[in-house]
Amino acid sequence: MTTTAEALADPKLLDTAWDLAPLVDGAGAAGVDERLAAADKRAEAFAAAHKGKVAQLDGAGLAAAMHELAEISDMAGRAGAYAFLNFATDTADPERGALVAKVQEQATAIETKLLFFELEWAALDDAKAEALLSEAGPALSFADHYLRSSRRYRPHLLSEAEEKVVTEKSLTGAGAWTRLFAEQIGAVRVALDGDELPLDMALSRLQDPSREKRKEAQEAVTEALEPGLRTRAFIFNTLLLDKSVNDRMRSYSHWLASRNLSNEASDESVQALISAVKKRYDIPQRWYRLKAKLLGIDKLADYDRGAPALAGSAVYTYDEAVALVRETYSEFSAEAGRHVGRFFDEGWVDAPSRENKRGGAFCASTVPSAHPYVMLNFTARRRDVLTMAHELGHGLHAVLAQPQGIFHQDTPLTLAETASTFGESLVSDKLLASAGDDRARLELLTDRLDDAIATVFRQVAMNQFEDLVHTRRREHGELSVDDFNAAWFESQRDLMGDSLELTDNYATWWSYIPHFINTPGYVYAYAFGQLLALSAYGRYKAVGAEFVPNYLKLLSAGGSNTPEQLTRIIDVDLADPGFWDSGLELVDQQLKAAETLAEKVITAQ
Repeated sequence: MTTTAEALADPKLLDTAWDLAPLVDGAGAAGVDERLAAADKRAEAFAAAHKGKVAQLDGAGLAAAMHELAEISDMAGRAGAYAFLNFATDTADPERGALVAKVQEQATAIETKLLFFELEWAALDDAKAEALLSEAGPALSFADHYLRSSRRYRPHLLSEAEEKVVTEKSLTGAGAWTRLFAEQIGAVRVALDGDELPLDMALSRLQDPSREKRKEAQEAVTEALEPGLRTRAFIFNTLLLDKSVNDRMRSYSHWLASRNLSNEASDESVQALISAVKKRYDIPQRWYRLKAKLLGIDKLADYDRGAPALAGSAVYTYDEAVALVRETYSEFSAEAGRHVGRFFDEGWVDAPSRENKRGGAFCASTVPSAHPYVMLNFTARRRDVLTMAHELGHGLHAVLAQPQGIFHQDTPLTLAETASTFGESLVSDKLLASAGDDRARLELLTDRLDDAIATVFRQVAMNQFEDLVHTRRREHGELSVDDFNAAWFESQRDLMGDSLELTDNYATWWSYIPHFINTPGYVYAYAFGQLLALSAYGRYKAVGAEFVPNYLKLLSAGGSNTPEQLTRIIDVDLADPGFWDSGLELVDQQLKAAETLAEKVITAQ
């Protein structure tokens, strides 16, 4: 049997790095400069042709203008994707960091030259805008939803002069602080077992079967986070204030309003999601009590949350993980399997954990004229196999939606997790079906519950942490480290109840989570996507193969319509008040199945 150390030393894993050359035709940093210069030149020409004249366009003229904007966005997007992905694999390299900064600066200059178009389009009265869209007809199908959706921002837009100032200053404002945070976290090293581990590698030790080793890992992570804690708190404070100023200037009624608008979700629907999940906090609490029972512990501590509920978690080599994920997607759909296979065959994946590499995992959709890229930090656990399946779900979504073009390829965040969670469920079910006995089935089911608890309930608890710190920063001023710690514990205790002990070491763990910094308000989209995907997966299990074409049609639609309209493709009604409850009931059913299996396994011991 392969050990974890052997799996991590496998050259097939260590040599798995993405090939970014196609983004810039193999020209590296020079190719970035070339594309940005060309985009800037075309932006100038576009402004000269259209500034002050958007209201005079006819349907054909509007379609032509949007095609030109798409090409400018593609050139700048390729440059930005190259710089960002190049930096993600080594956040300590000053040359890579400087290239990101250059791209941000030049992309901002291009954006500033094009700001007029969005503002003039928004300034048209509704009748005029609708007449133009109707006149353009199918010629504008690649951008019609984008144009309609952008008009929702009308009440929140500033004057052109003000918008230019905000855009220009973003480089030395939120963008700079976000980059500093990324560099700080990328440089964190955790002293464990005589080695200095990247943060992600150290956090993976929380999944060790040994409670002593989990506790050691938790203490070491807390110690490693301490030196930069005040700096990260200052970064967070600054971004909280920056957002409050922006929200006030743009007349957003509360801190989450702008995120909801960008997600094409009403405040009411988001609050309904959050309330529904909080009302079922009994599910994670029951799960943590069951896990304690399975582990033979009176009560879990925070460092036990990720522990395998049953000893003997499998080790997967990278090749084994790839084979399993490819096979699962292919069994679901030959088309899906073909697209997923390209990621591994054509150098679209960067898999091993390396020094200074960004932590976590993600899929970058880049631009429709290129292809997506997936980043992993593979640590040879079953969780890494499911993470691979998750990110390849994102990748499949991006590839299928490429024909929609640059304005419609990407979905709102509320749909962004649908394909990833669905793909993860496919692989999880395949593993469950091949399990040999009750114990093996229970082990897999407990992993699935861990994921559901983390993705639905923990993300809503993190949303509640954000709600506390954004609100308190606005009401009381700058927050201390202790204030952040208190808000973190408050939101986590609501989630855990008395089912789990929160230790003092856990108090500062809010300080490494990038979503709070990069994308305020993002995290509830995980719960949204998970519950939506569970509902979709439930339909697939009920109707079988006839579900597949409509599901692929949903993914192929990208963001070309509202989430409510898109999900009707798979017969899901997001407007149904009971929708969230039905998704939560599916999690409850999984927990009941685990409780029943656990009794059998414990009795048999």
